[in-house]
Amino acid sequence: MSSISYGRQLIEDDDVAAVEAVLRGDWLTQGPTIPRFEQAAASYCGASYATAVSSATAALHLACLAMGLERGMRLWTSTNTFVASANCARYCGASVDFVDIDPRTYCLSIDALSEKLAKAEQRGRLPDVIVAVDFAGQPCDWRALAQLKARYGFRLIEDASHSFGADYRGRRIGSLAEADCTIFSFHPVKILTTGEGGMIVTDDVALHRAVQLLRSHGITREPENLFRQEEGAWYYEQHALGFNYRMTDLSAALGLSQLAKVDRFLARRRELAARYDSLLQNYDVQIPWQAPEGSSAFHLYPVLLADGTVRRHVFDALRADGIFVQVHYIPVHLQPDYMRSGFKRGDFPLAEAYYERTLSLPLHAALSDADQDRVLASLRQALEAEQ
Repeated sequence: MSSISYGRQLIEDDDVAAVEAVLRGDWLTQGPTIPRFEQAAASYCGASYATAVSSATAALHLACLAMGLERGMRLWTSTNTFVASANCARYCGASVDFVDIDPRTYCLSIDALSEKLAKAEQRGRLPDVIVAVDFAGQPCDWRALAQLKARYGFRLIEDASHSFGADYRGRRIGSLAEADCTIFSFHPVKILTTGEGGMIVTDDVALHRAVQLLRSHGITREPENLFRQEEGAWYYEQHALGFNYRMTDLSAALGLSQLAKVDRFLARRRELAARYDSLLQNYDVQIPWQAPEGSSAFHLYPVLLADGTVRRHVFDALRADGIFVQVHYIPVHLQPDYMRSGFKRGDFPLAEAYYERTLSLPLHAALSDADQDRVLASLRQALEAEQ
């Protein structure tokens, strides 16, 4: 019997054909497919500018650099996230702190953030940047975040690695009514894939230009930006210390093909999530709550077990059945690398309590109803074995 992953790509014949066409063409990288993908993604989201890069981690790093984050400055993020949401600050030499989660959405808590900001203002230690994470595909409370941004003056990055195609108050994520920029991930387990890849979308032309420069070694060939404009067509100048964070045309071709059917992928994910909601009613688990002002992209379907002490048994039992459930996430502040900086167990109790009980069930556009039934049967058996 085949295994069932918690998440995976759905690659179809037209995706393969799109990549093959690039392979048979003239440009494998730094060619015309990349700007086509960027323009199509920006249009889909409702943003002015998009920059495709090699990963969402690279996108977070570039966004922080473009905002001027550096040593002596501070970034805050949710502790319930992948480590990249915090590591991007340290790449810039800045310090990191965390905010506890909302016990319903598992996103960054507005109440906890408001209290932390008020205390930080009194101490003169307000954050320069906040990275808010749309966990599992569910948008954060962006209206409240925008109000806090206006009051305290921090820059705001939307880490939408989980939420491409999600809606918030009738607008697609990435339309940038609240954040300075939005970050997407195109890893194979995400809503659409480019193999590896990420993107930064923004309406801020200065931020966009900085990201574009830093993506490719800090080098420009644009004649109007050169100090020595009299040189020949071979000439380029490095204007900043940048990186090789470029996306290839192969990846962009796959992304373009996937983007054309992302609404179908999202519809299937939402159908499967609704089916889980219904079928899990008689299980001793808590299904994920959905905020009414948003529409999740359902990158993940995390359930909470009634008793955290059974999680290891349930996890192992499902994996023994070939069902590759996962846990999202170990709170970042409990990672050894961060505990060496002074963070400790008990610092963010809501995120820690969530982590102790959570289990992500398989959810992706290639999952069949029969696969889902198999997941549910295995889950029921594992839970009953613990009663």
